[in-house]
Amino acid sequence: MAVTVADVLTMPALRSAQPAVLAGGAALDRDVRWVHTTELPDIGPLLRGGDLVLTTGIALPEAPAALAAFAESLWESRAAGLAIELGRRWDEVPAPLVDACERVGLPLVALQREVRFAAVAQSVGERIVDDQLARLREAQHVHEVFTDLSVAEAGPAEILDAVAALAGSTVVLESGRHRVLDYRPGPRDVDAFLDDWERRSRGVHLDRRTHWDGSTGWLVTQVGRPERGWGRLVIECADGATERLVAVAERGAAALALHRLNDRQRDGQQRRLHHELLVGLLTGGDRDELRRRCELAGLPSGRRRYVGLALRAATPSAHDEVVAATLHAASVAKAPALVAVIDEDVHVLLSLSARADADRVADDVALAVLRRHDVVAACGTPVDDLAGADRTLREAQQVLRAVRRTPDAPRVHRLEDVHVRGLLALLRDDDRLQAFADRELARLRAADASGRMEAAVRALLEHPGSKSAAAASLAVSRPVFYERLAHAARAMGVDLEDAEVRTSLHLALMVDELAR
Repeated sequence: MAVTVADVLTMPALRSAQPAVLAGGAALDRDVRWVHTTELPDIGPLLRGGDLVLTTGIALPEAPAALAAFAESLWESRAAGLAIELGRRWDEVPAPLVDACERVGLPLVALQREVRFAAVAQSVGERIVDDQLARLREAQHVHEVFTDLSVAEAGPAEILDAVAALAGSTVVLESGRHRVLDYRPGPRDVDAFLDDWERRSRGVHLDRRTHWDGSTGWLVTQVGRPERGWGRLVIECADGATERLVAVAERGAAALALHRLNDRQRDGQQRRLHHELLVGLLTGGDRDELRRRCELAGLPSGRRRYVGLALRAATPSAHDEVVAATLHAASVAKAPALVAVIDEDVHVLLSLSARADADRVADDVALAVLRRHDVVAACGTPVDDLAGADRTLREAQQVLRAVRRTPDAPRVHRLEDVHVRGLLALLRDDDRLQAFADRELARLRAADASGRMEAAVRALLEHPGSKSAAAASLAVSRPVFYERLAHAARAMGVDLEDAEVRTSLHLALMVDELAR
């Protein structure tokens, strides 16, 4: 803590002079940066902020206005206070000087006994130097703590532990939306401190990097750049924030921001590498080079089995979260993996021991992701060599393209679950297949501007055993449904009861659906 006027008055060198505070008692907590002994009445401009002025008053003026001007000059120079030794000039301090000091809020102290000013200056100077050394040691300790954490690449939990230990009070890390991400309790009631957190936090605004809010007793500092909306670090300090505590808060926030930056950089590098390796495996690059790079990336290749997964998120914006969840699930399953977004889907290659149940491990990873995110999951057939990784990856992709989400569908889809739709998904880029679909549906669509006849045909094919169920799926009556089917049959010139016609139309509609 800084040396204050109140501290100086309790020092032995000054206490023996029986100091009496005559004015400015409310400002005794002002910091004293040095002691200045003078008898000059115009000393004000020569002072620095925080100087404590000692004088006998011998050369001070008599006129009340001049004494008031002297007090105002000290206040304007931001002097810490004025101490006058009685007996040399005055037996008591003149009332105009007392009134002027009280008016401007300058501490005025009468020393009722003789005192050696040199001894006072030495005592205060030594105390100030000791205080500065203590601050330097504290600052060095704080610096060393957070430097060691940075070198050790400590995570948020370790950083919060260090902040709480240095602060000796409750510490909270909150998100940009004012939600508690993590905290460390202090000696006071942590439940009361966290109560109604989001509402209270929204009321604390930062007009600079670090701010102490007196209404809550919080020291709040921004973590990272404000425009990124990352979050804030909050330290409980009901009695105000010291310089040391501000340093702890800001170094802790900087460590958290640096960890996040490094983590994102590592994550970004990893994702770029995984994307490059998966694309290389799918496009048939240099197998030996790919094998070497996969091993360096943490994907073992000796005596292993490989299985591909493909995951489609409900929204493209969820890709990053799905990738992160997949990497975590693979880590929990102890299955080294390559994970990347390719063609709007998340593709995964798992490397498993030769004795592992590849299908079970793939299911475990996929289901772990499904529990956290709305995704469709497809799995390829396991292969026994990295050279065949493209087959299991492509199969998973093919199955994913062919999947239809129905209530009774399996959680993880495989080739046997998609039947002919899987074959069509494999061949969907073949121009001849698309030409077939266009030819089969051309006359129907030319006569069906509203799309109702096509919907009726689709319902018929999806409910082959019951025209009543087909009509119900369209929410129309059976007579209306029959009428639309009759119009469709006449438009195409076919018999919709013919099995081959139905097969052709069904294939064409599936090709059209897969092409969207």
